[in-house]
Amino acid sequence: MMTLTRKMTVVMVSAALAWQAVSPRALGASVRRTIHTGALRRTFVLHAPPSVGAMSSVPLIFALHGGGGTGTGMERSTGFSPLADRDGVIVVYPDAFDGNWNDGRGDPHIRSQAEGVDDVGFISGLITLLSQEYPIDPKRVFATGISNGGFMSQLLAARLSDRIAAIAAVSSGMAPAVAASMQPVVPVSILVINGTDDPLVPYRGGPVVRDRGETISTNAIIRKWVTANHCKENPVVMQLPDTDPSDGTRVQKTAYLECAQHSVVALYRIDGGGHTWPGGSQYLPRAIIGRVSRDLDATQVIWKFFADHPRL
Repeated sequence: MMTLTRKMTVVMVSAALAWQAVSPRALGASVRRTIHTGALRRTFVLHAPPSVGAMSSVPLIFALHGGGGTGTGMERSTGFSPLADRDGVIVVYPDAFDGNWNDGRGDPHIRSQAEGVDDVGFISGLITLLSQEYPIDPKRVFATGISNGGFMSQLLAARLSDRIAAIAAVSSGMAPAVAASMQPVVPVSILVINGTDDPLVPYRGGPVVRDRGETISTNAIIRKWVTANHCKENPVVMQLPDTDPSDGTRVQKTAYLECAQHSVVALYRIDGGGHTWPGGSQYLPRAIIGRVSRDLDATQVIWKFFADHPRL
């Protein structure tokens, strides 16, 4: 016999499913969609703001989950969708093939990488599809991600520079093969937010945890983009206020503001920070992923970075 709690849960879930069935494209709501790319069935969560029907031009943000995650989980953990409703932005939360992006590391343990899944083509195809359905501003298409999703964001900047205006990579790195082959055709504004004590993706470069390929160092990533974007060697460096002394972190911002075509390259170095989303949750014990900084709200910083750096 069902308990009262279980009966209520079934009723609530049934009602939610029924609502989704009659309103699959409701604005201001998040909708799961499916497309086919080659032989693969790919899924993504689309969040379109209520105001999009009255807009002549709308920004588009891709938010890429970490390894083993989902688009739904990325939406829940970042809090981007309420900001999208407020500011009139479409946010897409794609699902990686078998939970992991083919970010260029060539890890034989990850199916998408071992099988050569074309995730760059997947994201490019979504830009094309959504541009047919909505008035997407081609100068305001952005990508962000954490961990595996951050690696993927770096790859998108390197391979889709003509379609991506800016990226923000959190708690992540760049595969050596991507670093060696990157030839963006136009500058892309770059934001990197990495913790110096990340136990999974080493800040100073080297093997990723559990033999998941390698990354170049955070400093090398910044140097790659400073060179690619033809930035002047006069960065602005500032220490952010230690608003929460109890979190065990401090934040230093380094920004190269004089780069080609008004692009910028910025690094938020989280001293003492772990494999986390600053301002987010301690989603696993500190012993496993390290500290969460409370001196920085990554969601707000990324949102403002994208708003400030369309392609000009």
